[in-house]
Parts: sequence; structure tokens; C-alpha cells
Amino acid sequence: MLSSNDIMQLVGSLIWLLAGVGVFIVGMNFMGDALEKTAGGGMKKLLEKISNNPFSGVGIGAGVTAIIQSSSATSVMVIGLVNAGVMTLMQATPIIMGANIGTTITGVLVALKNDYFNMAMYLLAFAGVMMGFLKKEKIKLAGSLCCGLGLIFVGLNVMSSEQAFGNPLVESLFTGIFKAIDHPLLLVFVGVIFTALIQSSSASTGVVITMVGAGVLPLDLALFIILGANIGTCVTALLASVGANANSKRVALIHFTFNVVGTAFFAVLIWIFREPAVNLLVSLFPGDDPMSLQMRVSAFHVIFNVTTTVLLLPFVKLLVKYSCTIIKDKQEAKESLSLRFVDERLLSTPPVALMQVKKEMDYMLGLVEENIALSFTAMDTGSAEHGEKIRKNEEIIDFTNSELTKFLINLSVNMEQSNEKIVGSYFHVLNDLERIGDHAENFHEIGIEMIKKEISFSQNARGEIGAMRDSVMQMFDISKDAFENLNKQQLPDLTALEESVDVKKNELIASHFARLADGNCNVDVSPYYSSVVLGLERVADHLVNVGYSILNPTGSQKES
Repeated sequence: MLSSNDIMQLVGSLIWLLAGVGVFIVGMNFMGDALEKTAGGGMKKLLEKISNNPFSGVGIGAGVTAIIQSSSATSVMVIGLVNAGVMTLMQATPIIMGANIGTTITGVLVALKNDYFNMAMYLLAFAGVMMGFLKKEKIKLAGSLCCGLGLIFVGLNVMSSEQAFGNPLVESLFTGIFKAIDHPLLLVFVGVIFTALIQSSSASTGVVITMVGAGVLPLDLALFIILGANIGTCVTALLASVGANANSKRVALIHFTFNVVGTAFFAVLIWIFREPAVNLLVSLFPGDDPMSLQMRVSAFHVIFNVTTTVLLLPFVKLLVKYSCTIIKDKQEAKESLSLRFVDERLLSTPPVALMQVKKEMDYMLGLVEENIALSFTAMDTGSAEHGEKIRKNEEIIDFTNSELTKFLINLSVNMEQSNEKIVGSYFHVLNDLERIGDHAENFHEIGIEMIKKEISFSQNARGEIGAMRDSVMQMFDISKDAFENLNKQQLPDLTALEESVDVKKNELIASHFARLADGNCNVDVSPYYSSVVLGLERVADHLVNVGYSILNPTGSQKES
């Protein structure tokens, strides 16, 4: 029977233990967020090298996860890219497998800690806090990284301290709990639930490693909990796939299946050969010191993930086929509007998100160009055949402008200062493209009104407008090349064309009024002619802004 003093000591130790877990998780989040921001450019380069080679996919998945220290974050990012249509299932599957390998780095770091290492981490955490008071964004990010890394080990040391696991009452409590659940399936379930709650297999693995090092959790029991943690980490990806397209759900299913198959295989293996498995790990890291005890768990975590990847990598096609069989494609309404390349899940990786925003804007620019080309059909031929196509394109243009603007606003909240200029230029380009789309709609409406009133431009007027339109279409080619490929070589040509359009505008207005004075032009046509000429001149101005946006946010030639 415990006395009131014993109960108070036990509660105090448990609170101390929970505090250690809390500090550890906060440190993981601090470090993960900082690594995502500072290593974003590296992730972008890795993702640009995505191919259909499964080995390179595993390498990319392991590399990205080792950088950001979160397989869950990598999985969510991959789901976002698949949802945006940038990555295929065949490309995504090996990356998910590699992510499981990359996440083992945290466990190795946790197992290697000693007194000197701990002291260095405390100093690192303090230095990180001090760096956070400085103004430079890069130093602040470096400070968050240092602080997060330091807090991880502060939390681990709090958990393994005398006030926590050092209390005999706590040790006997956990010993009793683990004896009560000393069954492989129950232990796996504990790992699943614990990891699902904190949504980080790295964190749950770190806690298990610390408990083994403190002597309150036997190694053979810890192995099953580690296996369960690998299933629990899939919860984040499964949640991220909710509301996404069928392929994204398939990625989450493949991730879940991969870890379940690996866990089942190892659980049965260790269940049958529990003692030989433990003896093998003990022989790899002999000794009773905390580091040796911890390295055994960490080594098993690495062996599990590497072996599972090696065994299942040849079956990538089968896993993809299986996921497609389980999750069928839904017949979605063709009229529904959605972004093609951008997904909310990419907000956590700004460099990748910016890359996808640009792809969305490239597509939008193509729609705008198509609408300008189609908008003159009614004026040229007296036919309204392209009206529905123009309307649908304009609907997509307006939707894309609205959604990308919202996305960029959300993205800019956690944006590095170095990328703020790019975001600013994208806001301006979106506005320019939307305005050009409006002009295209106006040109089409002018043609429709002229058909209804049974009036048309004279042959001279059509020739003049045609020449001005050709100059504007040339500007489209240069602006698209400049914006899509960051090519500034032809920008002087863009400026020259814009100046020629300005000259043509004045010449055409003058010649139009001369025709009116000579009685060679229908007065009813006059306002339409002027609107078309002025509209084309405005389109030329917007195209210059789009082209020069690669040099400055506003697209101004003077600033460039």
C-alpha cells in the first residue's frame, strides 16, 4: 500500500517525465520547421531529379527525410505533389520507402548521447535562444535549428533523470505495466497509438530508446513497440490524403501497406526468434551502459527500415496496382474548378510550393494567350463559335487568380525574406494576367455586339487592327519565354514591340478619325474600333509587366 508521500513522489516523477516528453517534442518541431525552411532549396533540387528509377527515389526520400527529420512531413509533401499531378505513383512509392530510412537518423543521434554531448547540447540550445533575438532572418533560422536540436536532448535528459525514471516507484510502475502487456500484438498496438497521438515516429522512437537506456523497458518488448511506431506514423499521411484525389489516397495507402507488411514480417520473426534476435543486438553492442542499451534499439530501427525497403522495392509495380485496385477513380464533374499543380499540403515546404505556383501561372498564361487569339474570331469572321471556350477559359483564369492569391498570402506568412521578392512579383503577374483575360473577353463581346447590329470594320480597319494584334501576339511569345524560363535575353525586343504598339495606337486612332472625316467609315463602328485599339495597347502594357517581372516585383522597365 502506497503512502501519501509515495503517491506525491510518483505523481511528481510522472509530471517530470511528461515534461521531458513535451520538451523533446517541442525540440523536434523547432528543429523540423527550421530545417524545412533552411533546406528548402536543397529539397527543391532533389525533387527536380525525380525519375522512374526506384533506387534514386529511395535515395531522394531518405535524403529529404534526413534533412527535415520527419518522415511524416516527407509523406505529406509527396501526397501534395501527387495530388498536384507533378509526381506519379511509380515515382512516389520509392520516395515513401526511402523516407522510412531517413527517419532513423534521429534514433541514432538519441542513442549516441553522453555527458559531454549533453553539455554541448545545453549550450547549443542557449545559443539558439540568443540568436533568435537578432534581426537577420538566416541567423534566426539557424537559432531555431540550434535551439530545437538542444531542446531534444534537454527533453531526453529530463526523461532519463533521477527525478523521472530514477524513482524506484516509477520504475516498478512501468515494469508492472509492461509485464501486463507482455504480448507482441499488444506492444505493437501501444507503439501505433503512442505514435499516432504525437504524430512523430522519431519522437516515439526517442522516448522508447530513452526508456531502454534508463532500464525501465526490456529490449525485447521495446522492439515490438518500435514496430508499432512505424505504423502509427502513417496516420499523418492518411489524414493528409482526406479530401485529396484518388492518387493521393493511393500514396497514403501504399505508405500504410508498406509499413504494415514490414511490421507483420518482423513481428512474426521476432515473436518466433525473440531470444536470438535480442542476443544478436546485444552482441553488436555489448555492455550495460546506457549508450550500449540505446544503440541496440536504434540499430534495430535502422535494420527494420532498410530490410523492409530492400524486400519490397522489387514490388513497387505490384504495390501501385494494388492501391489502384483498392481505391478506384471517381468520375468527377468536368465543370468543377481546381488548381492543377498547387496543393495546400505544400505550404509546409515554401520552395517547393513556389515552384508549383509558377507552374500554375505558366498554365494560366497559356489560357490568357489562347483567349486573346480566339477573341477576335467574331470580329474577323462574324461567327461566335468560340464563345463557350472563351467563357470557360476565363472562368478558370478568374478562379486560378483568386485561389493562387489566397495561397500566396498563406505562403508568405512563413516565407523566408529571400523569397518575398518572388512572391511580390507573382502577385503583380497574377493581376496582369487576370486583366489581359478581361480584355480578351471584352474583344469577344465587341465582336458579338457588332454581329447583332450587323456592322463590321472596313477592310483598311481590319488590316490595321490585324497588324497591331500580330505585334501583341509576338509580345506574348517573348513574355512567356521570359517568365517560364527566366530568360531576359529578349526583354529589349519586348520593350521595342511595346513602343511600336504605342506608336501604332496613335497612328490608328488618327487614321480612323481621318476616315470618319472623309465619310469612309460607319459612325456606328467608331466606338468599337477605338475600344479594340486601346484594349490592345493595354494588353501590351500588361505583357511588358509579365516579362520584366523576372527582374523586379512590379515588372517596371524603369526599375530594371
